[in-house]
Amino acid sequence: MTATLTAAELDSADPLARLRDAFHLPGELYLVGNSLGALPKSAPDYVTTEFERWATLGVEGHFTGELAWKDYHALVSDQLARLVGAGRDEVVAMNGLTVNLHLLMISFYRPTPKRHKILIEAHAFPSDHFAAESQIRQRGFDPAQSLVTLAPRPGEETLRVDDMLATIAELGDELALVMLPGVQYYTGQVMPMATLTEAGHAVGAVVGFDLAHAVGNIELDLHDWNVDFAAWCTYKYLNSGPGGVAGAYVHRRHVNDQTLPKLLGWWGTNPSTRFEMATDFDAIDTVESWQLSNAPVLAMATLRASLDLFDEAGGIGALRSKSERQIEFFDRRLDEVIGDRVINITPRALEERGCQFALRVTAGDGKRVFDALEGARVLCDWREPDVIRVAPVPLYNSFSDIERFVQILDGIVQ
Repeated sequence: MTATLTAAELDSADPLARLRDAFHLPGELYLVGNSLGALPKSAPDYVTTEFERWATLGVEGHFTGELAWKDYHALVSDQLARLVGAGRDEVVAMNGLTVNLHLLMISFYRPTPKRHKILIEAHAFPSDHFAAESQIRQRGFDPAQSLVTLAPRPGEETLRVDDMLATIAELGDELALVMLPGVQYYTGQVMPMATLTEAGHAVGAVVGFDLAHAVGNIELDLHDWNVDFAAWCTYKYLNSGPGGVAGAYVHRRHVNDQTLPKLLGWWGTNPSTRFEMATDFDAIDTVESWQLSNAPVLAMATLRASLDLFDEAGGIGALRSKSERQIEFFDRRLDEVIGDRVINITPRALEERGCQFALRVTAGDGKRVFDALEGARVLCDWREPDVIRVAPVPLYNSFSDIERFVQILDGIVQ
């Protein structure tokens, strides 16, 4: 569809183009939603509403009206469930991403002398590596023996599916947990989550995913994929703002399993008796039983503003459809204008990538190129050792943004 159309023609035909006006877009070009999403213009109104409720209701705001703070987290449950392909009872907004990973690993990493290994990727985001390593140590095991890492083959940038499956099979009954990203943060590679889950379960392992770069970027179907657990942040593609509240998912078959170890908090107990202040924990029969504390309402208000725009767009399916058109257009213009002066190490196949492009300057002066882009107020980001990450986000980036980026990049790498 994009083979001959110009950016202007594609923008003119884009049914979601109107959503661009719903965001504040810093700089000349904002192409870094994979790191921090743009601010929805409606977000301050959502927050102001809570300030006004606080000012007029005080403590009664916890219990008053449809926005009662004691249930505020539930206001986003249906929307998050749609984004990750889960039931309302399987998702909750709470904490930060790494906190949620730790809480979930307490429940789902249950090592034995025989089955104690965790499989992650060699180039995992540091938080994931640290979390897995510390969980292993907390259980009395040695990361040198219990932490297994997957790496691409020499000379390659991304993981091969066959290699991932072979490693899972080889670890067999020593493998306790597979914990991989939904989308790899550096290369932008989409992992075959359904296939990996099936393979992990086949050898008796639990399978969980860090969806920081996947949620709001690609279509997910966690429940039907049979994924055991997942966690994600919301400040990237979900535009909740710096340090925004995170999300967690637990498959329905686990949510009411009271044999699972977990850390307990007041907000995980039965809400109908919570304020009786009893000290017998009566677990909520949903993923909400993993909650420790009440919702950070002011932070969650900005997430509500963004999720309402996802609904206005028609959901993640409509956004992914636009994203695929933008990816194809971006690929074409890089090929036509930039050629081999810059290579994209993100997989070429649409099913293996989200909206992020991981660009490497073949002359080896990528940091100079990045600094020049930054000097031109083209906002993308740099990841060591040599990748410029660029992410046209379908909620607010246009085809013309992509065209302008290619033209600016062309001038810099000349």
